[in-house]
Amino acid sequence: MAKGEMVARPLKKSEYKIVFGSVDSQKGWQDLLATQRTQLVDAWTLLTTDPLALTSRMHPLKGGLGTVTRNGVDHVQRQIELAQGARIWFYVDDMTVVIVKVHTRHPNQTK
Repeated sequence: MAKGEMVARPLKKSEYKIVFGSVDSQKGWQDLLATQRTQLVDAWTLLTTDPLALTSRMHPLKGGLGTVTRNGVDHVQRQIELAQGARIWFYVDDMTVVIVKVHTRHPNQTK
């Protein structure tokens, strides 16, 4: 590690790890961080502690968007709704949350 490098937040053994499912999801995360830092920190907390919770703002997607297939395995695709229509789409695989897409405004697919 280099001097001045940011220290990653450690996880408790009961917490979920978060990974990006694509380069696009990583870029979207950075874009959202630039515009909604506080909401993204709150989303991080939800994703690491209870990503399967059912709330009015965090729930499975419906219809054709409700399933995502990775390596031949189907997963329930979920979303967290943030301010200004922003969305984080993800699925949970064991103790890992995989970020599939990050939308900085309301995605057309769910309108």
